[in-house]
Amino acid sequence: MDFKTPLQYVKGIGEARSKCFAKLGLYTAGDLVSFYPRTYQYRGENKKVSDVIDGEVCSLLLTVDSPVKSGGGKVQYIKFTAGDDTGTVNITFFNQKWLLKVFSQGRAFRFYGKVTFGFYGKEMVSPEVEPVLHGKKLKDVIPVYPLTKGLTQKTVCSAVNNVLPLSEDMQDVLPEDIRKKYALLSVKDAVKLIHAPNSRDDVAKARRSLAFEELIVFQTALRISRRGVSSSKGIKMTFKNSGVKSFFESLPYSLTSAQERSVKEILSDMCKDTPMTRLLQGDVGSGKTAVAAAAVYFAAKNGYQSAFMAPTEILAAQHAKTLDKMLSSFGIRVGLLTGGLTKKQKTVLQESIKNGAVDVIVGTNALIQDAVEYQALGLVITDEQHRFGVMQRARLTEKGGIGDIKPHMLVMSATPIPRTLSLIVYGDLDISVLDELPPGRQKVDTYLVGSEMRERVFRMIRSRIDEGNQAYIICPLVEENEESSKQSAEGYAEALRRGNFSDINIGMLHGRMSPVEKDEVMRGFSKGDIKILVSTTVVEVGVDVPNATVILIENAECFGLSQLHQLRGRVGRGKDKSMCVLLSDHAHGKTESRLKIMCETNDGFKIASADLEQRGPGDFFGEKQSGELVFRVASAADMNMLEEAKKLSEELFAGGQAKYPELFAKAKGFASGNERGNKIS
Repeated sequence: MDFKTPLQYVKGIGEARSKCFAKLGLYTAGDLVSFYPRTYQYRGENKKVSDVIDGEVCSLLLTVDSPVKSGGGKVQYIKFTAGDDTGTVNITFFNQKWLLKVFSQGRAFRFYGKVTFGFYGKEMVSPEVEPVLHGKKLKDVIPVYPLTKGLTQKTVCSAVNNVLPLSEDMQDVLPEDIRKKYALLSVKDAVKLIHAPNSRDDVAKARRSLAFEELIVFQTALRISRRGVSSSKGIKMTFKNSGVKSFFESLPYSLTSAQERSVKEILSDMCKDTPMTRLLQGDVGSGKTAVAAAAVYFAAKNGYQSAFMAPTEILAAQHAKTLDKMLSSFGIRVGLLTGGLTKKQKTVLQESIKNGAVDVIVGTNALIQDAVEYQALGLVITDEQHRFGVMQRARLTEKGGIGDIKPHMLVMSATPIPRTLSLIVYGDLDISVLDELPPGRQKVDTYLVGSEMRERVFRMIRSRIDEGNQAYIICPLVEENEESSKQSAEGYAEALRRGNFSDINIGMLHGRMSPVEKDEVMRGFSKGDIKILVSTTVVEVGVDVPNATVILIENAECFGLSQLHQLRGRVGRGKDKSMCVLLSDHAHGKTESRLKIMCETNDGFKIASADLEQRGPGDFFGEKQSGELVFRVASAADMNMLEEAKKLSEELFAGGQAKYPELFAKAKGFASGNERGNKIS
């Protein structure tokens, strides 16, 4: 067996289970070696019953001290009490009648799970349980891996143990002297320890070593990317005869100083003979589209086409409409290319793109398909850039330019990131920041309430609809889930249709719907036919419905602050006063403090800083984010490690590929998108 061995040939997996592992992005033995735990259970840190607090997840060494009872109808249960010298706990298991043979009075076990304080005392329901046997030491730390249907923790742990010997052949990317200087374990020792630690200290050492190496690789990849761009020839444009002043005069508003500064930076870059690679970062409603339109105008007046890639068809259609409104009077032609077009429509538009009859092409991933040929692509814009991978951006820029001359690239993001982190994370991009909102942009009043206020909120929504406005209701789930009490979009929409809003047209939107279905719903909402849109977070980015003045977010505690801020940005886009209601029955302690930040400020950068500090970048950027931050271990929240890695990568990069071949090889793999990973907490 080696790293390339397909998982179906690994002991204990087989063909059926290998398909389950494939759902986790694992195909080979090497993938499994680098499939790290997402968290750990520290079962060796035993507590006394008297020291446990309500709701705590902990480990207890208890002796069964009552007869074991069983009963129930469809749902079978067994119950008993177990205790130590400080108190007792009521233990309950459901549908596991075979455990009757395991538990008996006087036997000792280690129980791991949540302890709650009920009417009859302290309780544990279906905890993890291990017998305490004389002469046998129980494991102190249990790894917990990401799962999918068909896999259990036991199955994954066993499979990992079978491939772990391969770690002996893993190569360090950093030489021994550097590892010693920064107190790093070798990669083989770190991998063994992260899969089989004996203490929190082991986990910390393994994580630090692997994370530091990963950040070094990441920073080196950014430098390789930047070097490739800086050595490329770019399309040199000119202000001469561009008439850019007339474009600004045509706008029905004056640009903010931040917009003016950003436009100046972007147009100056486009006049250089190296390709622009710039990030335009701005809060919700800060006017990024107007800045992008200025760049498109400038490219068109210099005789070049622009491609504008958006993450969804809804957003692409919105951008196309906005750009057409701003640019058509100057003779600049806008085309919309999405997967929803008919074959004939696509063929006609592709021919127009090829012969230059279209100046700016807006679309989704359809823009990078082989069938699309550009006559003279001089500018590439990607919106919500963290949703696109490096390779997607690269494919689009490779399709443009003339010969070896590359087009300019502008990437936009409405996810505010603290500037220090931006400089490290987007090390391959220059950064323009829109840190002020245009005049007249409304502050959205935000309130945090419990479910006892839901009916009152419904009455307020009803009054807004009677006044001619519309409302969003956001749910964390798509459909009902027996294991969760969280609201689902499907169930919520149906309940509203049967109850409070039976006389009102209610739409529903979620990620499992086809693009055509989503577009149909959003068109109905944009036109005002749908008065209430019940949705998951699929609406969080960019959708513009000025008539929507209320957004109710159910189970608000499930979302990060930055995500809540993006959702809140769906309202407040018109002339009427808008409101955001965060509904949560779990807003206590830290959760309450976190959510109240939303009520205190509309400043996306302040919210982003708080979100990053409290939740870390794994949640901040989203678990399924497909851009640069696909780390197995590293956490961009650890600014000290990031700064150290950034400085060291500068030194190593200066040393060159010949001196550090392993580092450069892995960095090139990372930059090309060949690195897959998962996060651990």
